[in-house]
Order: sequence, then C-alpha cells, then structure tokens
Amino acid sequence: MSPRRTPGLSRLLVLEDPQRVPDASGGFTEVWVPLGEVWGEVTLRTGRSAEFGLLPVGRTSYRIVVRGAPVGVPSRPEAGQRFRENTRIYRIEAVAERDPEGRYLICFATEEVAA
Repeated sequence: MSPRRTPGLSRLLVLEDPQRVPDASGGFTEVWVPLGEVWGEVTLRTGRSAEFGLLPVGRTSYRIVVRGAPVGVPSRPEAGQRFRENTRIYRIEAVAERDPEGRYLICFATEEVAA
C-alpha cells in the first residue's frame, strides 16, 4: 500500500477493549467493552489452517487502516484490543503509523474461524 494513496475507509468497525470484572465466585471474567466506532480499510494479508485440539481452525491475517489518533487517546487502537464488524472479530496484534504525519494507522490483526 503506497503512502500516497488515500485508503478507502469503507468498513464500519467497533473498537473494543478487554476488561476484567468480578464474577460471583470471587474471581474475574473478561468482557469486551466498546470504545467507539471507526471507519477502516480491511485488507487480507495471509491465511492458514491449524488445529485447536481436534477442531480445525482457519487463521487469517489482515491489515486494517484507520484514521490516526494521538498516543493515549481512547480512540487510538492498541495491541490486545479488537475490532468487531457484525459477527467478525479481528484481534489487534500490533499498531504502527502509516505515514510520518500520523494521519493513518495500520493495525495488524488476526481473525480465527472454526472450520
């Protein structure tokens, strides 16, 4: 993807953050809390199959471009968060600035689907 090309931010994504909440047994459970909606360009990178126990799983990597946001602002995606697009979940593994001005961010994400 050339830095000169304006990305086509045509997919509505919900940025979600994992949070621990107490459960009824004295422990914690993880819930995903929506932080807001962003428009993104989702591009396929690679895909492969794997097994999770006896269950075959498809694992696909994506590059997701969103508008830039300063470090520390809740709307800036971070590794460990995820994007949700309807029933699809993209786990964010890394985030980098796409251009020197920080107008866009590239989020490297993975989607896993049971086959």
